[in-house]
Amino acid sequence: MNLRVYLLAVSAFVVGTVELIVGGILDLIAADLHISVSAAGQFITIFSVAFALSAPILMNLTAKMERKKLYLYALAVFVLANLIVAFSSSYALTLSARALSAMSGSVIIVLSITMASQLVPESHRGRAIGVIYMGISGSLVLGVPIGMVIGNAYGWRAPFLLIVALSLVAMICIALFLQRTEPSPAVPLRKQLATLRSSKLVSGQLISFIMLTGHLTLYAYLAPFVQSNFDISPTMMSVVYFMFGIAAVSGGGLGGLLSDKWGVNKTILLIVTCFSGAMFMMLLAAQASIYVFMAAMMIWGGLSWALSPAQQSYLIKHAPDTVEIQLSLNNSVMHLGIATGSFIGGMVIENSSVANNPWVGGLIALLALGCAAFSISRKPVAANLAAAKRPAASAVGSIAEQV
Repeated sequence: MNLRVYLLAVSAFVVGTVELIVGGILDLIAADLHISVSAAGQFITIFSVAFALSAPILMNLTAKMERKKLYLYALAVFVLANLIVAFSSSYALTLSARALSAMSGSVIIVLSITMASQLVPESHRGRAIGVIYMGISGSLVLGVPIGMVIGNAYGWRAPFLLIVALSLVAMICIALFLQRTEPSPAVPLRKQLATLRSSKLVSGQLISFIMLTGHLTLYAYLAPFVQSNFDISPTMMSVVYFMFGIAAVSGGGLGGLLSDKWGVNKTILLIVTCFSGAMFMMLLAAQASIYVFMAAMMIWGGLSWALSPAQQSYLIKHAPDTVEIQLSLNNSVMHLGIATGSFIGGMVIENSSVANNPWVGGLIALLALGCAAFSISRKPVAANLAAAKRPAASAVGSIAEQV
């Protein structure tokens, strides 16, 4: 594997960590800024919403910019935004800086995926995307414990200063080791919007949204679910989250391997099917010992992020002319799925019991399987067929033909 792929993965990890890093230190932030804990929680909400909405817009506006330069500019804005968060005493300014951090971060994540896929040969393309998603998934599951450890030891601003330092290191490494990458030919906005009329692409995007919605229905409330079934200490609860994190990060790599070996269609269908089954399996595992439960939980956790590499390769294959827009849209729908799943899970608890969250999430995930089967069965759009017949005129076009 090209070492520059791992460099991009580390950069994606640093950026992704910022989203949830405040989750474990909301009380510290609230006390320092003299706001309520719920108001401090808006730092997570504003980040997710800004990330979801800005990614496709910014990728369109920067379509003609050389990609390495754009990457460095986005990292510079990301550093500035987190410096503001680290030193601001104003709630409004901190909230705005969090939105700016998310907007620049969305560009970095999409560029990491597209550039990584261009750095490797056909046989390693799925694995390269899987490595990037190991960084992304790792950041999402490890952000909370990292924030808690550093924030409790040195204050809530310290994690953001660490992020700034790591981002500066990433900038230096990107500047030194990453080659210039020219953008793909600009695609008119009308043609980009036309892809949204493709049932194949729209249903393909919905796979990620629905599966993550089902996943977060349980994952967002994993602690109360575990505590309702087992009498465990806070230390053991930390072990549960740590083990889940290891499984989730490993799942991204596994998904890339399966995508390269079996192809994206079979991989998507297999992972979504197994993931739905794993959520129902959580119900049975919760009736056994904590060790049986943790084994089942790690299977579920690994499958939760195994879909992403195959999903990204699927979009690259079927939308070669608008690949960055499609990938940015996919990242947006993933964040919307996180928000939707958290909301549904909360409604389930409020109206019944947390014991029902696994099967509700499993049923939702089955809808993702329906979307996957529908999308895969649709014929490619005419534009994609034409692109497949043309000689590779660009790096992205070459990717589409090779996947």
